[in-house]
Amino acid sequence: MTSRFTNWRKSRHSEPNGTCVEVAPSLEGTVGIRDSKANGAGPILELTRHEWAALLYSIRSS
Repeated sequence: MTSRFTNWRKSRHSEPNGTCVEVAPSLEGTVGIRDSKANGAGPILELTRHEWAALLYSIRSS
């Protein structure tokens, strides 16, 4: 999958120094996750909406 992601946003739980995870939706309906330290040049993990929901559920259940 290769999608175009828009409106990247940082986690509310990010560190004050700016290192955090960023998330953005794509026009195709997937969700992109990237490391903010790469300044947009690093890899993007692309998940379906179902995978994204499962990830969030797993994180919140821990």
